[in-house]
Amino acid sequence: MKQEAKTAAGAPATLWDRTRQLASQEILATALRLFTEQGYDETTIAQIAREAGVSQRTLFRYFGTKEDLLGGDQDRFGQVLTDTVGEQPADVDVWEALRAGIAAVQALHDSREQALERFRLLHNTASLRAGWLEKRLRFQEDLLPLVEARMGTAGGGTDPRARAVLATAFACLDAASMTWVAGDGKGDIMDLYDECLAAVRG
Repeated sequence: MKQEAKTAAGAPATLWDRTRQLASQEILATALRLFTEQGYDETTIAQIAREAGVSQRTLFRYFGTKEDLLGGDQDRFGQVLTDTVGEQPADVDVWEALRAGIAAVQALHDSREQALERFRLLHNTASLRAGWLEKRLRFQEDLLPLVEARMGTAGGGTDPRARAVLATAFACLDAASMTWVAGDGKGDIMDLYDECLAAVRG
């Protein structure tokens, strides 16, 4: 049964909230279609706004940057990742805690089809890959204190083992998503992540 829409605070969504959400989804769908048809770098904000039936000013009220039109709110992704890892019980080891965080972020995608197109564009567009690398490094820095605490290592980024664990987890996510795209979305990306991690950890 379809659940009633909720706001971020958990209250029932108003008509304005629902209208805003539908408009956001329409703009995202239009942007993703254009990126897929003609390329990310070749698609302009003006074209997206025109085909979505909104002004550029309205579009920028929903999305701060062109990159946000591909992957949604990356800051939100990072927050969900960090929050989920931090909320794991104390007896959960660092690998399982990171896996829970990665799985929570994957669940934020609107649909399997949109996730596939987003990963395909990410891995095939140089400018997006560069942006993802920058965000990945920032996410790792945000997660570092949580990983250090869970591993019982020295804090302040002075122990290389915590950084190595984080780098390995994100590298396995990259390998899993690239394999998933190459297989045209067959299987589950988290199963592929588990395979990659198992290969690295022996």
